[in-house]
Amino acid sequence: MTAWETLQRIMPPTAESDTSVDWGRVEQSWGRTFPSDYHRFIDSYGAGGVEDCLVIMAPENKQEAPASPYGGMIHETLNAEGAWGRIPKAPDVAGLEPVLIAWGVSCAADILCWDASAEDPATWPLLVYERGDNLWRRYDCGVVEFVVRVIRAEFDDCPIGDLSFWGAGSALFLNEAEGRRRLEQGLDPWTGGPDPYAGMSWG
Repeated sequence: MTAWETLQRIMPPTAESDTSVDWGRVEQSWGRTFPSDYHRFIDSYGAGGVEDCLVIMAPENKQEAPASPYGGMIHETLNAEGAWGRIPKAPDVAGLEPVLIAWGVSCAADILCWDASAEDPATWPLLVYERGDNLWRRYDCGVVEFVVRVIRAEFDDCPIGDLSFWGAGSALFLNEAEGRRRLEQGLDPWTGGPDPYAGMSWG
C-alpha cells in the first residue's frame, strides 16, 4: 500500500478540497515545482489541520500579498529562514545551506519545511524546526508519508512538539471550509459535539 493509499485509509477526507490553486503561477513565483504528493494532498484535502495540531498550509504566490493574515507559507518561510541561522542543528544537517519553503506549522510552534535545493522536488527532504528541543532535524520523506508516519508512530521519536495524534492509528483532518461550516452550526469542529461558544470564526 502506498503512503497516499494509507493516508486515505487512516485519515479520510471529511470534505472536498476548498483550496483552489493556480499551480503554474504559484510555482513560478517560488522558482520551483512543488512535490507531487503535496499537489495531490491540497487538491484532494485542501489546506487545513490534522487533529487541531498540525496545519498543512495552502500554497501562496510570493509575488502577491500573503493569503493568510495569520501567517502562511510566505510568512512561515521567512520565520524558518531566520530560525535556520540561529538554531542548533542535528549532525546530519549541520553545515547545510538549504533553500527553505515552509509547508506546515504545529500547535507547538514547530515549523515544517522542504529543503528545495535539488532540481527534482521528489527528492526534497523535510527539515523540521522542533521548537521544544530547539533543534532542526531532517526527515527523508514527503509530506504525505510524514503525516502517515506520525499517525502510526513510525519515527524513532515524535518529530513535532505535540503528541496529540502521535501513534493514534487514525486522525481527523478538517480543511478551512469544513471547520467553518461546523463552527457555524454551533459544533466543536474536532469532536462534532454541541459547542455554544464555538463562535463564527475559524483559523
